[in-house]
Amino acid sequence: MDFKIIVDSCCDLSAELRKRFDISTAPLSIDIDDKHFVDDENLDRESLIAAMRNSSEAPKTASPGPGPFLDLYRKYQNIFVVTLSKELSATYQNAVLAKKLLKEEAGDKFVKVFNSFSATVGETMIAYKLGELIEAGLNRDEIVEKADKYIDEMQTLFVLDSLDNLIKAGRMGKLKGKIASFFNIKPVLGATPEGTITLLDKARGSKRAISKLIDKIGEKGENLEEKVLGIAHCNALEKAEYIKDQAAEKYNFREIIIVETAGISTVYANEGGIVLAF
Repeated sequence: MDFKIIVDSCCDLSAELRKRFDISTAPLSIDIDDKHFVDDENLDRESLIAAMRNSSEAPKTASPGPGPFLDLYRKYQNIFVVTLSKELSATYQNAVLAKKLLKEEAGDKFVKVFNSFSATVGETMIAYKLGELIEAGLNRDEIVEKADKYIDEMQTLFVLDSLDNLIKAGRMGKLKGKIASFFNIKPVLGATPEGTITLLDKARGSKRAISKLIDKIGEKGENLEEKVLGIAHCNALEKAEYIKDQAAEKYNFREIIIVETAGISTVYANEGGIVLAF
């Protein structure tokens, strides 16, 4: 049986992963002042970062409507979809609505929409898991069961180097944000089981924050020898490679991969941000 993986554009993918698992993407969009960005393969990420840096307003993001998902669904027979946490975006709801519309057109097609309860490389690792399960020749029900279990157990952790977007979006008070920035305070954050974001720890300086992030892997992770660690970075390859080396030394991951943040993930993480999922 042939399967197709579809993701939204908050799923950070390398060209190799996209090709290996034949993954297609429904893009979100980003507006900053009078600039409009579509988060697809033509996105100029450096222009996006510059626009965020130069604006006093928080970026506004928009999920793909049901239409882009429906257009993709029409092309395939058996489809697995991975979306942003429904607590963070309307993308999941639109992907489900597109599934309902498809049923009216072609009731014989199979579509399973997975709420990632995460974002960025969390979505990547779910797509990666689906790809491996498909490669292993599992049937549809087995893939759904194992993917659901993976999502339930998955951990997402991240460190923000810049608090600008949190302050602009009103998620951190301006005075509190300025004090944190002045004292070089870096938050260590994680995804809750409900798919929202929570503060796990904080540190003064990027190096200490990264050290705490690496320690959190051991605190949060189980059966790491069976798992793949995904690391997404926003213009922070040196940091990502350091984390990869440290994680390989401290933990026995089956594999460790590094990807760059795409547009929506760049908005979340901002320049210098690091996101882990496993």
